[in-house]
Amino acid sequence: MPVKKTPQGKKKGKKKPGPHEQLKWETARELGLDEDLAKAGDELSVREAGKIGGQMVRKLIKAGQQALAEEKKKGNPVE
Repeated sequence: MPVKKTPQGKKKGKKKPGPHEQLKWETARELGLDEDLAKAGDELSVREAGKIGGQMVRKLIKAGQQALAEEKKKGNPVE
């Protein structure tokens, strides 16, 4: 059986965890759900996943607001 390739002709490999993945684990740890996240197949409920996702969104919004405030302080108006 031939090996499936991506459109670019490369095999898909494991990717390095990005910032959102790191944020997910940090948030789960803060909520005490990191062990449940590690065993996500059996242990993570929809409610717990929602808590993690909701908290991640709050953190991302706060970071965006801070970045906009910093830009405004520097005198670079953001459009």
